[in-house]
Amino acid sequence: MELLIYNSIARKKQVFNPVHEGRVNMYVCGPTVYDYPHVGHAKSYISFDIVVRYLRYLGYKVRYVQNITDVGHLLDSGEDRILKGAQKEQVEPMELVEKYTRAYFEAMDALNLLRPDISPHAAAHIPEQIESVQKLIEKGYGYEVNGSVYFDVSKFPDYGKLSGRKVEDQQAGARVEIKSEKRHPADFALWKKAEPEHIMQWKSPWGNGYPGWHLECSTMSMKYLGETIDIHGGGMENQFPHHDCEIAQSEALTGKPFVKYWIHNNMVLVDGVKMSKSLGNFTTISEALEKYSAEQIRFFILQSHYRSPVDFGKEAIEAAGQGLQRLRGTMRNLENRIEQKKQGELSGEIKDLVNEYRTKFEKEMNDDFNTPNAIGSLFDYSREINKLLLDENINKNCYEHVAASFRNMFEDVLGIKLGAQKDDISVSPFIELLLKIRNELRHKKEWQLADLIRDEIQKNGIELEDGKEKTLWTVKK
Repeated sequence: MELLIYNSIARKKQVFNPVHEGRVNMYVCGPTVYDYPHVGHAKSYISFDIVVRYLRYLGYKVRYVQNITDVGHLLDSGEDRILKGAQKEQVEPMELVEKYTRAYFEAMDALNLLRPDISPHAAAHIPEQIESVQKLIEKGYGYEVNGSVYFDVSKFPDYGKLSGRKVEDQQAGARVEIKSEKRHPADFALWKKAEPEHIMQWKSPWGNGYPGWHLECSTMSMKYLGETIDIHGGGMENQFPHHDCEIAQSEALTGKPFVKYWIHNNMVLVDGVKMSKSLGNFTTISEALEKYSAEQIRFFILQSHYRSPVDFGKEAIEAAGQGLQRLRGTMRNLENRIEQKKQGELSGEIKDLVNEYRTKFEKEMNDDFNTPNAIGSLFDYSREINKLLLDENINKNCYEHVAASFRNMFEDVLGIKLGAQKDDISVSPFIELLLKIRNELRHKKEWQLADLIRDEIQKNGIELEDGKEKTLWTVKK
């Protein structure tokens, strides 16, 4: 089966063929580290974590680069986000950066995201960015005015080809900074002049200043991944101006296509409105983890497609937790069967069952990383496994083969651990104890009391399956 990826620049799904066979170079726009990461960041970076995991599952050697923006990301007012944050907290800018970089990685680790292979900082690559600006000026794409350098979008006819915006339709205002010194309102900064009191500035051929936000991604992606990369990811809100600017300056520098496949994730909503720091409606990841397990949050996010928005609400997250408990119950019962059973031959029927559901899972993941449908196939697989668990003739090897496949798809690809977690440790032993007492009562033919225990357990959302050797239980839908 071929892997299809929705390529934002082509506006359609395309068969994935990397630049170099067997290898994938992938760059994702990382955080601007001036505050704690929120659930919106969780959706974005979990989405790209799935892309990396699945590509590696398919056998690709992936180099994953995700930058850390610690300078140059300006607010609409023209203030640098890092500088404003440092002034607010009354600390040095790099002190602020260190604090929130650690917070970012701690949050991503808690959500079981794979660490990027390289996490370059913009401020650590100032010489390379200055070199890029010099080359753009030499090629006629950049021009210097009063110590700042701008990219001349009129020299790049394809500017806006990702977002679909035309240069002639772009007026000054909103996301486009108003500057009379620009030749055109859509021209963007490659290098910004710093005022004497500005505490974030570096020496350059044009005077003291700092790089524009867009420049870092072009410079660092090409440094570590080459002039044409396979995949570039980011939020849909970054298509314009950030990614349009990246394309323009990168392709102006090299004369080559910058990216083969652009992948953009959609946003997290709160009551239908985008979650963002500027609106004050965000929930930090650490706050979310006080209420829900990391696996529950991750499972909730993956039940929507990465290109679809998801509304962050208590009912939806709790429903995701219930579904996750059912799947954990299947794995727990599988592990119990493995402990009880003896070795034996791996049957053709079990091989066929595993291959059938692996194929279904891969079919959905190959369709633009469709995690909601892939999870649906795992619920179907879970139901088939629960039927197997009642068959007394199945041996240890067969159960181990099924368990390995289930764990591989769920844990290795989706990144969700199926073992016992904090949210079910206190429940499982009591249910097991009640079932043990009930089985003793049934053995003594004290049916009325045994049935009472069964009924009370089921009232609390637990499904029971009585087998000859053991009663299995799972959480209801």
